[in-house]
Amino acid sequence: MSEAIAKISQVLPDSIADELGLTPGDFLVAINGTKLQDLIDYKFLCADEFLELEIVDIQGKKYKLEIEKDYDQDLGLEFETALFDGLIQCNNNCPFCFIDQQPPGKRNSLYLKDDDYRLSFLYGSYLTLTNLSQKHWRRIEQMRLSPLYVSVHATEPDLRIRLLKNPRAGLIMEQLSWFQQRQLQIHTQIVVCPGINDSDHLERTILDLASFHQGEWPCVASIAVVPVGLTRFRPSEDPLTPVTKEIANKVIEQVQSLQKIFAKKHKSKVVWLADEWFLIAGKQLPKDYEDYPQIGNGVGSIGKFIEQFQTVARSRLPKKINSKRKLLWVVGNAVELAFKPLVAQLNEVEGLDIELVPLKSKYWGQEITVTGVLTGYDLLQGLAGRDLGDGILLPSVMLKHDEAKFLDDMTLEDIAQTLNSPILPVDGVEKLIDACLA
Repeated sequence: MSEAIAKISQVLPDSIADELGLTPGDFLVAINGTKLQDLIDYKFLCADEFLELEIVDIQGKKYKLEIEKDYDQDLGLEFETALFDGLIQCNNNCPFCFIDQQPPGKRNSLYLKDDDYRLSFLYGSYLTLTNLSQKHWRRIEQMRLSPLYVSVHATEPDLRIRLLKNPRAGLIMEQLSWFQQRQLQIHTQIVVCPGINDSDHLERTILDLASFHQGEWPCVASIAVVPVGLTRFRPSEDPLTPVTKEIANKVIEQVQSLQKIFAKKHKSKVVWLADEWFLIAGKQLPKDYEDYPQIGNGVGSIGKFIEQFQTVARSRLPKKINSKRKLLWVVGNAVELAFKPLVAQLNEVEGLDIELVPLKSKYWGQEITVTGVLTGYDLLQGLAGRDLGDGILLPSVMLKHDEAKFLDDMTLEDIAQTLNSPILPVDGVEKLIDACLA
């Protein structure tokens, strides 16, 4: 059964697949004679109106199904993984890679270095373009896989080779030209390592990338500038300098100067600073992010959350609640100042008592910590001895996307039992307010 690699994890009720009798554990081998490499193939091939499915069921029996459907009608299948032929892993050795800054002995998935163009297209993860074969480049072109998300860090060949520790990293400008010639778009990011790719190097990289922001369909659609994140587990052979308040202010000033130039030339700021720069510098977050081109990369995500909170709060928050309720809202200390007004607004509701608990990560050894990297260990350390009231509001960004587990492998159940308190995972503004008012 080696050819049956697209394992079905869920069949949606009342879907075509449900009517056909497909079940979780079955394998979808091919559609119309084409074997499936990944979810991209599945979505592309399912657009046909006439389909022949090759199936291997849970007992290993092979059979075929022929169906007729509307071209835009989905089969109703979900799969264990988006990649049916294995993950394309990273072949770089970046000294700032978060994967290499973790302690040993945790779950295997934490140590997988993906550098897969398919995950970039499907989910917006970042790749470096250093490990693509000619077959991969052809497929990107033929299937018009755009936009992709690319980690650039530097456009000077020698500097990018130094950062990625890969001789193929120096081809980045030729690769950008390849995308431009085919009218394919990419979103780019620069992770700034102070003393290495900042200052003049950062300006050179931004200007080089912005030169590809031309016409109605610009090749480089956006540039995100992100501060390097360091942990106490980082290998010592490559010393890196953490981002300080002074450094953050310099980068903000430098990038904002370029934004003004680009706004006049391109009618867009083109380059964007991740929220962390402003949090580290102690500055107010900007309000204008145009169409939030890289919100998943922390560009405007906090401001967007605050904006959504204000909208929902106006319509959802009552003047009072019937039963008094005290909750602790745990966040990374990076957002403490930004979220204080939200807490004040929640506490205007009579009977509601929300306490913001901003934590730094002792686990990672970070003085300034974003919420998403807080671990179970950090919660136990930061909440020990506190009055936990009626429960803890926990942003779900701290947890594994498909399992209630933190980055240090502690589970939500572990923490709840140890603290002897209910924990309420919240995903987004509406669920946060629902949990407060429950």
